[in-house]
Order: sequence, then structure tokens, then C-alpha cells
Amino acid sequence: MSAVVSTGPETTTAEDTLKQKTRDAGVVSGGHLVARALKNEGVDTIFTLCGGHIIDIYDGCVDEGIRIIDVRHEQIAAHAADGYARQTGKLGCVVTTAGPGCTNAVTGVATAFRSESPIIHIGGQGALSQHKMGSLQDLPHVDMMSPITKFAATIPSTERVADMISMAARECFNGAPGPAYLEIPRDVLDREVDLARAVIPRPGHYRASTRSIGDPRDIERLADMLVNSERPAILYGQQVWTARGHEEAVALLRGLDIPGYFNGASRGLLPPGDPHHFDRTRSQAFAKADLIIIVGTPFDFRMGYGKRISKDLKLVQIDMDYRTVGKNRDIDLGLVGDPGAILGAVLQAASGRIKHDKRQVRQAWMRDLATAEEVATAKLMPLFKSDSTPIHPYRVAYEINEFLADDTIYIGDGGDVVTISAQAVRPRRPGQWMDPGALGSLGVGTGFAIAAGLANPEKEVLCYYGDGAFSMTAFDMESANRFNVPYIAVIGNNSAMNQIRYGQLAKYGDERGNVGNLLSDVPFGKFAEMLGGYGEEVRDPAKIAGALQRARESVQKTRKSAVINIWVDPSVYAPGTMAQTMYK
Repeated sequence: MSAVVSTGPETTTAEDTLKQKTRDAGVVSGGHLVARALKNEGVDTIFTLCGGHIIDIYDGCVDEGIRIIDVRHEQIAAHAADGYARQTGKLGCVVTTAGPGCTNAVTGVATAFRSESPIIHIGGQGALSQHKMGSLQDLPHVDMMSPITKFAATIPSTERVADMISMAARECFNGAPGPAYLEIPRDVLDREVDLARAVIPRPGHYRASTRSIGDPRDIERLADMLVNSERPAILYGQQVWTARGHEEAVALLRGLDIPGYFNGASRGLLPPGDPHHFDRTRSQAFAKADLIIIVGTPFDFRMGYGKRISKDLKLVQIDMDYRTVGKNRDIDLGLVGDPGAILGAVLQAASGRIKHDKRQVRQAWMRDLATAEEVATAKLMPLFKSDSTPIHPYRVAYEINEFLADDTIYIGDGGDVVTISAQAVRPRRPGQWMDPGALGSLGVGTGFAIAAGLANPEKEVLCYYGDGAFSMTAFDMESANRFNVPYIAVIGNNSAMNQIRYGQLAKYGDERGNVGNLLSDVPFGKFAEMLGGYGEEVRDPAKIAGALQRARESVQKTRKSAVINIWVDPSVYAPGTMAQTMYK
């Protein structure tokens, strides 16, 4: 037990006194330099699982007022750091110990890499004095992390700790955002150095503006193309929200009467029912438009590598990363820079230049698409309102959308769960849609839910899982409860890894198609009860709405997460799954 030194009405431990003397003497440890550097970067929360290699970072974070969120698995910590970056627009931070602490976080960091999310991963390492001697949990972390980060390095000395954190953070926001990794040997982290010798960059004095519009002549070229277009369409992707360019994005749609389509985090930029919001007619628009602008999303598998866009039109791509523009698909014009800045400049250059007759043609184009949207929705309504049992997955997605409040953050975690809900769920505001992104990682939901609750304590959080995804990370629901960020978990339970199961059945038939993809029937509602929350099993579609409402009321009352386990039909698959579009 620590000795106590009397200080009058309050007391301090001998360790507190020693730490104060150390600060007065002008010396600082590596862990405290980490915390100072993170604070300089605007980091107010770290996500972590404790380990002997990193404990001095915790001590520094306590002194700097940085919140420490400790979870049960490093994958959750990495997903939460990613989710926190997506929700706040700031640098997310995950801190792991060496060896398995790092390897457990790899999936979360890789997810952030493919989703262009700015997080810094700080990892422990054995002491430099034990280099190549076989120290506890020693692995070549930098070599492993380099392919899935924008920057990865070992900090070689305590004096360089803060400097290298600022260097790594700067790379996180270089072009399209992404993760960075820094390994800190234990003796570097624990060592104390003269504060005057430590390199600590001043906040706000080592960054350039990233709000670039690129070449102004290209802004004028794009403005001219929009002015002369009769049937334009725009697809907004993840980067529009990441760069917080949503206001300029919406202003361009409304200012020039352009139909807008949305994927990834851009879902919710416009509320459902807005005359410029379209989502069921993208194929039709891409086939008949004379100008398409793709903003902040690559021509990857989700876009059919660009092959699904007609060649008989003008195609423009705007992206934060030069390497993405024109990749997999020829384009007519490419612009590299900040999406919001570019879109704002284009609107300014095009405003007032569209002739009356041209605008009338454009408005007729939007009316045609709106009519087609109504037809497409009508075709889906029998599925959305299906009374079949087992419950149709489309009915679950529809009921969730009807249940969402204006301030509900929706998270999708799974395969067909995400694909099907994308056809029904319409977030009401920007930033209220989260999904795994291009890596397709199962298990993101719990970490995202924790992060969303911490970043937005005034909002409701709902995560819709597949049963396979839920079982991967569910135990960190306890972490959500422990840190007072409970959420509503809805599970579409078909007792299978069903998206993959479809392809196996199609290829190998019933005899071999069910190998390695069937799960047990688990009443997950009891899991929430074990943690002190509300749980319910739903097998009747008519009871979904009531169950969701009871979950909401319980979360609000008990501050414990709720689980609504909905038993869905395992014979129903998303259209993309049946067409195997993810592999084409």
C-alpha cells in the first residue's frame, strides 16, 4: 500500500508527491509524452485493453484528462477508434500491448484502412535492450502493420515520442484519411527525459490546409459540364461525410437541381422524402444520364469496377486520393482535393448560368426518376410488409426503418443484414449510418456502437446484426453498459452465415452446401438479460414493432443494452448475394 502524505483537508500518496517533484524538475516519461502529443492532436478518448508494455500511457492520459475506454478484446478497441473517428471527424486512437494485443487489433485497423478512417494505433514492444533476444510478446509489428496503414514505424528514443506521434497523425490526414501505427519499446516508453530535450510540436503549427480544390481550371470545366447537362446525376460516397463536406454536397444538388444518390456514410445527407434524394433508381440513372459525377467512392466491387456505368455519357470523378481517380474505369475529368471545397467552388462557378429551358428539362428528368422510385418502392412493399413466418428479412429492415427516430444512429453489422437493410433503412440525418465498408468485416457493430454512444451521448444507437456477426463481439456489450453508452441490438437470426451459404449451396448443392456455415439456434435475448438489460425473442412479424419499442424504453430506463432476437427465414437472400455481385 502507498504511503500517505498529509496535506491538510486532502491527502496525496507518496507517488503523487514524487510525480509532482518530477514535473517540477522538468523531466517527463515517454508515456506522458504520448498523452501530451495525443492531446495536441485533439484526441480526447483512447480505446484499449491493458498490457504491461503500455501502462505508462494510461498514467499520462489520466494527467492530461484523456478518457480511457478499456474493452474486452483489441478488435473492439480498434473498431471503436474507427467508429469514433467516423462520428467526430477527429483522429481516433487505439492503444494495444505487444504481440497478441497488436494482432488482435489488425482486423479493426484493416477495416479503417479500406474505409479511409483516420486512426492512430499505438502499440507496445519489448525493450530495445532486449532486441532480438526473444522478449515477452515480441513480434515484427511494424512489418505486419505496414501494408494496412499509411505510416508505420518504431519510435527509437523517448525524446522523439511526441514528434513521431505528430508525424504519424499528419499522415493520417494526408490525402484520403487512413490509419497509422507506432510501436514504442517499453524502455523508450518508461524512460524519463529532460523536458527541454523532448521534441513537442506546437498544436496548430505543423499542418497545412487540406481544403484544396485542385486546379481552378478543372472547377470551371466541371461547372461548364453541369451547366450544359440535361440529365446529370451525382453519387456521394464515404469521403463526403469523412471530410464533412455534406453541406456543400447538399447545396449543389439543390442549387442546380441534380438527383443525388448516396452510399456508405453519405446515407442520411438528405432526409427521406427530400426531392433531391434518390436511392432505388441508380441503375436507371446511370444508364440514361448524360453526366455522372462520382464523389468520394472508388470504382471497386461495389461499383462493378465502373463497368455498370454507361460509356455513352460524360463521367467525372472527385476524390481525396490521386491514386483512386480513373482506377478501373476511364473518366472524362478527374479532380483531386477536398470534396466539400470542390463542390462549393463548382456551385459558385455554375450558379445563375443554367438557362430556363435547360432547367425545365432537368426538372422533368428528376420527375421521371421520382416516378420510377415510386414504382420500385411499390414492388418492394409486399416484401417489406410480408406476414410470413419465419420472418422475412425485408420485413425486419422495414420495421427498423419505421422505428428509427430523428436522432437514431443506425449501424449494420453482417452480410445480407447490411445489404438488405440498405434497401429499407433511411437515416434521418448526416452521420447516422455506419457499416463495415469495403473490407466487409463482420464484428464491427459493438465497437461502433460504443464509439457512437460516447461521441453522441444525446443520440440513440441501434445496431442490426446478423447472428454470426453478433456472436463474434457480443461480450463487449458489457463494456457499453459499463461506460454508460447502452444501445439497442437487433439480431436477424437465421442460425447461419447465410450470405456465404448461398454461394456454397448454388455451387455444391444441398449435400455439401451447408458445410461450415450452419450455426446453432441461440436465444440471444437471454444474453442481454444476463448483463442486466432487456431481451426478447420474436417469431411473429406483427410483434417486431412492439419489441423494438420495449427495448427503447428499457434502455432509457435501466441504462443497460437491450437485445431483440428476431428469427428470420434462412431461405431468403439479398439480390446481390444471389447474383454474387461481390465477386464480379
